[in-house]
Amino acid sequence: MRRLFLTFFYSGLLPKAPGTWGTIAGAILGIGILQYLGLETLFLSMVLITIVAIKEIDKEEAQSGIHDASEIVIDEVAGIWLAMAMSGATMTQIVLSIIFFRVFDIWKPSVIGRIDREVKGGLGVMGDDLLAGVFAGIASAGVYQALGYLNLV
Repeated sequence: MRRLFLTFFYSGLLPKAPGTWGTIAGAILGIGILQYLGLETLFLSMVLITIVAIKEIDKEEAQSGIHDASEIVIDEVAGIWLAMAMSGATMTQIVLSIIFFRVFDIWKPSVIGRIDREVKGGLGVMGDDLLAGVFAGIASAGVYQALGYLNLV
């Protein structure tokens, strides 16, 4: 059951770029949550999976001895849900959230990279992706707003 959760229904086991697959799978479920239950539910769902994930990642790392295994993508799910909850629910905002989230998650600028390098355990695995989600949410909301001023959305 832990493996199902941490790999987000095994999307983290897909070949090549498991983080991207986890982000896409998370975004798809996130779109459904947004459409039927709203931004608040998406945000609260992100909080819930983050709390559970920190504990489960700690257990998994203690058992496997591997920190931040590539197949663990629940952190990407939490990050993209946070970005989507911050940015908004239009398809343009969702696409911008996905793009910016992957950029920040891969590039790991500033404090995102510092958390990734220095914080251990489940908090470290989740922390950098949550911060990437915050950066992505702000960036996608800003770009969407600018596109609106230019009458492009």
